[in-house]
Amino acid sequence: MEASTWVPALLILIGMVGIVIPVLPGLFLCLAAVFLWALDARSALGWTVFGVCAVLWGAGVGLQYAVPGRRMKAAGVRSSTLVLAVLVAVVGFFVIPVVGAFVGFVLGIYLVELSHSRDRALAWVSTKAALRAVFLSMGIELMAAVAIAVTWVAGVLVAQ
Repeated sequence: MEASTWVPALLILIGMVGIVIPVLPGLFLCLAAVFLWALDARSALGWTVFGVCAVLWGAGVGLQYAVPGRRMKAAGVRSSTLVLAVLVAVVGFFVIPVVGAFVGFVLGIYLVELSHSRDRALAWVSTKAALRAVFLSMGIELMAAVAIAVTWVAGVLVAQ
Protein backbone atom coordinates (compact mmCIF):
# COMPACT_ATOMS: atom_id res chain seq x y z
CA MET A 1 0.00 0.00 0.00
CA GLU A 2 1.35 3.40 -0.97
CA ALA A 3 1.83 6.28 1.44
CA SER A 4 -0.61 8.33 -0.63
CA THR A 5 -3.30 5.87 0.47
CA TRP A 6 -2.40 4.88 4.01
CA VAL A 7 -1.55 8.39 5.25
CA PRO A 8 -5.03 9.75 4.43
CA ALA A 9 -6.56 6.56 5.87
CA LEU A 10 -4.63 7.10 9.10
CA LEU A 11 -5.61 10.78 9.21
CA ILE A 12 -9.28 9.86 8.72
CA LEU A 13 -9.03 7.34 11.55
CA ILE A 14 -7.33 9.90 13.81
CA GLY A 15 -10.05 12.40 12.86
CA MET A 16 -12.76 9.96 13.91
CA VAL A 17 -11.04 9.39 17.24
CA GLY A 18 -10.79 13.18 17.56
CA ILE A 19 -14.56 13.40 17.27
CA VAL A 20 -15.16 10.95 20.10
CA ILE A 21 -12.32 12.34 22.24
CA PRO A 22 -12.61 16.04 21.41
CA VAL A 23 -8.96 17.02 21.32
CA LEU A 24 -8.55 17.40 17.57
CA PRO A 25 -10.85 18.99 14.99
CA GLY A 26 -11.92 15.54 13.84
CA LEU A 27 -14.26 16.29 10.95
CA PHE A 28 -11.89 18.87 9.51
CA LEU A 29 -9.02 16.39 9.76
CA CYS A 30 -11.05 13.85 7.77
CA LEU A 31 -11.65 16.43 5.05
CA ALA A 32 -7.98 17.46 5.06
CA ALA A 33 -7.00 13.81 4.57
CA VAL A 34 -9.18 13.56 1.47
CA PHE A 35 -7.71 16.84 0.23
CA LEU A 36 -4.19 15.42 0.56
CA TRP A 37 -5.27 12.32 -1.35
CA ALA A 38 -6.86 14.45 -4.09
CA LEU A 39 -3.68 16.50 -4.40
CA ASP A 40 -1.68 13.32 -4.88
CA ALA A 41 -4.22 11.69 -7.20
CA ARG A 42 -4.12 14.64 -9.64
CA SER A 43 -7.25 13.50 -11.39
CA ALA A 44 -10.80 14.62 -11.96
CA LEU A 45 -11.96 11.68 -9.86
CA GLY A 46 -9.83 12.81 -6.91
CA TRP A 47 -11.23 16.33 -7.00
CA THR A 48 -14.76 15.05 -7.49
CA VAL A 49 -14.38 12.84 -4.42
CA PHE A 50 -12.98 15.81 -2.49
CA GLY A 51 -15.89 17.98 -3.64
CA VAL A 52 -18.44 15.41 -2.47
CA CYS A 53 -16.58 15.10 0.84
CA ALA A 54 -16.53 18.90 1.22
CA VAL A 55 -20.32 18.94 0.80
CA LEU A 56 -20.63 16.15 3.39
CA TRP A 57 -18.35 18.12 5.72
CA GLY A 58 -20.46 21.26 5.30
CA ALA A 59 -23.66 19.34 5.94
CA GLY A 60 -22.14 17.70 9.00
CA VAL A 61 -20.94 20.99 10.45
CA GLY A 62 -24.26 22.68 9.80
CA LEU A 63 -26.36 19.86 11.22
CA GLN A 64 -24.11 19.36 14.23
CA TYR A 65 -24.99 22.86 15.45
CA ALA A 66 -28.53 23.29 14.12
CA VAL A 67 -30.22 20.11 15.32
CA PRO A 68 -28.88 19.94 18.90
CA GLY A 69 -29.19 23.71 19.28
CA ARG A 70 -32.86 23.58 18.40
CA ARG A 71 -33.44 20.76 20.89
CA MET A 72 -31.58 22.59 23.65
CA LYS A 73 -33.55 25.75 23.00
CA ALA A 74 -36.78 23.73 23.20
CA ALA A 75 -35.61 22.31 26.55
CA GLY A 76 -34.87 25.82 27.82
CA VAL A 77 -31.07 25.50 27.91
CA ARG A 78 -29.26 28.70 26.95
CA SER A 79 -26.25 28.74 24.63
CA SER A 80 -24.27 30.62 27.27
CA THR A 81 -24.68 27.59 29.52
CA LEU A 82 -22.50 25.50 27.21
CA VAL A 83 -19.85 28.20 26.96
CA LEU A 84 -19.54 28.40 30.74
CA ALA A 85 -19.63 24.60 31.01
CA VAL A 86 -16.69 24.34 28.62
CA LEU A 87 -14.72 26.75 30.80
CA VAL A 88 -15.45 24.62 33.88
CA ALA A 89 -14.47 21.53 31.84
CA VAL A 90 -11.07 23.09 31.08
CA VAL A 91 -10.52 23.68 34.79
CA GLY A 92 -11.71 20.13 35.52
CA PHE A 93 -9.25 18.76 32.97
CA PHE A 94 -6.36 20.11 35.04
CA VAL A 95 -7.84 19.41 38.49
CA ILE A 96 -8.99 15.79 38.04
CA PRO A 97 -6.78 13.57 35.86
CA VAL A 98 -8.38 11.58 33.00
CA VAL A 99 -12.07 12.30 33.68
CA GLY A 100 -11.84 15.92 34.82
CA ALA A 101 -13.03 17.49 31.59
CA PHE A 102 -16.20 15.38 31.50
CA VAL A 103 -16.92 15.91 35.20
CA GLY A 104 -16.24 19.62 34.87
CA PHE A 105 -18.50 19.90 31.84
CA VAL A 106 -21.44 18.19 33.54
CA LEU A 107 -20.85 20.13 36.76
CA GLY A 108 -20.61 23.37 34.78
CA ILE A 109 -23.93 22.81 33.05
CA TYR A 110 -25.59 21.88 36.33
CA LEU A 111 -24.22 24.89 38.24
CA VAL A 112 -25.13 27.38 35.53
CA GLU A 113 -28.64 25.97 35.21
CA LEU A 114 -28.99 25.90 39.00
CA SER A 115 -28.03 29.56 39.17
CA HIS A 116 -30.68 30.36 36.56
CA SER A 117 -33.57 28.34 37.97
CA ARG A 118 -32.70 27.96 41.68
CA ASP A 119 -34.34 24.51 41.47
CA ARG A 120 -32.15 21.39 41.65
CA ALA A 121 -34.59 19.13 39.83
CA LEU A 122 -35.06 21.62 36.99
CA ALA A 123 -31.28 22.16 36.77
CA TRP A 124 -30.74 18.40 36.49
CA VAL A 125 -33.38 18.12 33.74
CA SER A 126 -31.65 20.92 31.83
CA THR A 127 -28.27 19.26 32.38
CA LYS A 128 -29.53 15.99 30.91
CA ALA A 129 -31.03 17.84 27.94
CA ALA A 130 -27.74 19.62 27.30
CA LEU A 131 -25.77 16.36 27.53
CA ARG A 132 -28.16 14.66 25.09
CA ALA A 133 -27.62 17.57 22.72
CA VAL A 134 -23.85 17.29 23.01
CA PHE A 135 -23.96 13.55 22.32
CA LEU A 136 -26.33 14.13 19.39
CA SER A 137 -23.90 16.70 17.99
CA MET A 138 -21.04 14.23 18.38
CA GLY A 139 -23.11 11.52 16.66
CA ILE A 140 -23.93 13.79 13.73
CA GLU A 141 -20.27 14.70 13.36
CA LEU A 142 -19.25 11.04 13.52
CA MET A 143 -21.82 10.07 10.87
CA ALA A 144 -20.49 12.81 8.59
CA ALA A 145 -16.95 11.49 9.14
CA VAL A 146 -18.10 7.96 8.28
CA ALA A 147 -19.78 9.30 5.12
CA ILE A 148 -16.54 11.08 4.18
CA ALA A 149 -14.53 7.91 4.84
CA VAL A 150 -16.88 5.75 2.76
CA THR A 151 -16.81 8.28 -0.09
CA TRP A 152 -13.01 8.37 0.02
CA VAL A 153 -12.72 4.56 0.08
CA ALA A 154 -15.05 4.36 -2.92
CA GLY A 155 -12.89 6.92 -4.72
CA VAL A 156 -9.72 4.99 -3.91
CA LEU A 157 -11.26 1.75 -5.18
CA VAL A 158 -12.49 3.34 -8.41
CA ALA A 159 -9.10 5.01 -8.98
CA GLN A 160 -7.24 1.70 -8.86
